[in-house]
Amino acid sequence: MSRSGRQGPERNEPLLTQRAAIVFLLAALAGIGATVLASLAGNVWPVAVSVGCGTAASAVLFFREIID
Repeated sequence: MSRSGRQGPERNEPLLTQRAAIVFLLAALAGIGATVLASLAGNVWPVAVSVGCGTAASAVLFFREIID
């Protein structure tokens, strides 16, 4: 079946804006840092990952507000 009969949008738009990419990158870095620090503090890895995920979620909200 050929695809030549379909009429689809021919856009080359990015999936994320630059602002969203920076927000997610900074949140990921904050989450990884919190996970490493929590594991170095002696927590077991499930607790450390939970701390990192909570930090990343909070960081998304924080960086979304301060980055324009």
